[in-house]
Amino acid sequence: MATTTVVTAEERPARGDAAGWSGQFNGNQSELKGNQMKSEISINLIASAVAACVLGCQSAKAAEPLTIVSWGGAYSESQRKAYYEPYTKQAGVKITEEEYDAELGKLKAMKEAGNVTWDVIDVDSSHALSGCDEGLFEKLDYSKIADTSKFLPGTALDCAVGTIAYSTIFAFNADVYKDNQPSSLADLFDTKKYPGKRALLKKPFGNLEWALLADGVPAGDVYKVLATPEGVDRAFKKLDTIKSDVVWWEAGAQPPELLANGQVVMTSAFNGRIGNAIKEGKNFKIVWDRQEFDWDYWAIPAGSKHVEGAYDFIKFASDPKNMSQQSKYIAYAPTRVEAIAMVDPKVAPTLPTYPENMKTAVTTDVQFWADNNEDLTKRFNAWLAQ
Repeated sequence: MATTTVVTAEERPARGDAAGWSGQFNGNQSELKGNQMKSEISINLIASAVAACVLGCQSAKAAEPLTIVSWGGAYSESQRKAYYEPYTKQAGVKITEEEYDAELGKLKAMKEAGNVTWDVIDVDSSHALSGCDEGLFEKLDYSKIADTSKFLPGTALDCAVGTIAYSTIFAFNADVYKDNQPSSLADLFDTKKYPGKRALLKKPFGNLEWALLADGVPAGDVYKVLATPEGVDRAFKKLDTIKSDVVWWEAGAQPPELLANGQVVMTSAFNGRIGNAIKEGKNFKIVWDRQEFDWDYWAIPAGSKHVEGAYDFIKFASDPKNMSQQSKYIAYAPTRVEAIAMVDPKVAPTLPTYPENMKTAVTTDVQFWADNNEDLTKRFNAWLAQ
């Protein structure tokens, strides 16, 4: 059986935490007064010219086009409505949107080739840390964004600043399960009580934690167990019990589609994607039990040709009023304290941060995944191929 070397907490390197006078002439000589007036006019003209130059320079800099990379689907649509369109209207900046697969291979290749065409990227927590360690992201100057104390703990990192709080949940089609509906994570792994295909993200991230939880590991011990070779083996052994019934998804838009077309009866998903499907009239239900709570971040790729423009956009997106708007379009929560208070109270119960939804939540250990994602992904891919 393949083995995986896991980096434990004790082996991790320490990380620094991501701050006039006025005068009056006396005298009655007209020449002196005339000279004074000329001087004042000259000074005013110079001041006006300098101010115009500064504003012109800022406008020119702000007008540089930006390429922003994100996850696509309903999530990118929410960013477009909450950030891209208002920012373009305010700053006159053309924004080009691109999608990516959540991995940093393409960015790494661009950096090595010396031709980085991305300016802002939305990354998950583990890649926010690993990308920083690998030199793929700029170290952030928070004086150009906002005071770090204004963000929720863990969302103002060295190279990335939090944009949303989201969770991985599982959901089911209530048209299929009208009675005796799934209500706990254990039901996702119970193919006898709840027969049928279920869909999972085609990555080890999240699946290994859920496997251990479903196998009886206490929530507080999940990462301690997963940090051992025996714990990794135990997680894969639990996944073995449902492997033949799993459809693997890779893009966030797929889970609601798989539920809607009947390919699966339940699926893991990002909560906001299912929330949007429900708003569109789908009879889906979210099971919040053991939701895996996590953050997404904005980062600036090292080598971006428009770094100052990227900072200006991120500052705009990090403004509490602007940040609070995204929850209108997708059920993800803000990362700034003031923004949370601005969220529509009617929307709050649909967010992962709502107290009732957080009762059994498991917070993702971002450092664990930054340290171990590569090795565990190799093990996961080998397991899939078996």
